[in-house]
Amino acid sequence: MSSFRKALKSRQKNHHERSQPGFRKHLGLLEKKKDYKLRADDYHKKQNTLAALRKKALEKNPDEFYHKMINAKLEDGVHTMKKGKTDEEEVMTEEQKKMMRTQDIGYVEMKRVAEAKKIERLKGELHLLDADGKQQNKHTFFVDSKKEVETFDLANHLNIPPELVDRVYNRPTLQTLETKSIMGAVEPRSIQKLARERKHQYRILSQRIDREKKMFVISQKIQTRKDLQDKTKKVKVKRETKNSAAIYKFETRRKR
Repeated sequence: MSSFRKALKSRQKNHHERSQPGFRKHLGLLEKKKDYKLRADDYHKKQNTLAALRKKALEKNPDEFYHKMINAKLEDGVHTMKKGKTDEEEVMTEEQKKMMRTQDIGYVEMKRVAEAKKIERLKGELHLLDADGKQQNKHTFFVDSKKEVETFDLANHLNIPPELVDRVYNRPTLQTLETKSIMGAVEPRSIQKLARERKHQYRILSQRIDREKKMFVISQKIQTRKDLQDKTKKVKVKRETKNSAAIYKFETRRKR
């Protein structure tokens, strides 16, 4: 029986697909049924998609509105979201984003308190004077008549030399200068060196004040995001900015 099957199998011919005739070689390979099936399935899939979209468009509510209708635009046939605000209008700087991603509120608050202590210590050393030797606040003198206002002399009133009128620190009176010797630097080079050091200290103080303000804003924003995780109903009162966190008004709940 096995020999008969072998003889029958040897007499059978292998089936070969018909190739493209010679006069149609310029049209490429002859399409087979499996190729036609793939092309037909793809065509019907696209037709079904178009029919579904056409039906959805006919049944659409004309009053329907989505925010993406105004926040998205078509670029090269692809819907893309419109760019947000400019750099000046961004509510968070890159430094704030990095700090909020990597640190928690406890660490930020600890660093802020440390900066505040350093600021108070620097203010105590510099006596709240600016780098140029000019006080920011004003000193008002009161007199009895307009004539005294016209003839008012600050050096005579304070009993100091006219050369020290522009100073707001280290202004000894004439009596002090007559009775006591001068202490401290008196040479012009030493005075200039002290002025440069004082200016450097004020620059450091200004940087620390800015850093403390930034950390305060970051801690406020982190705390706000933690508060938003609460499921209590809330209403936004003020939008978030670079220099302040958003303000929300939460619904009052009576504690049991």
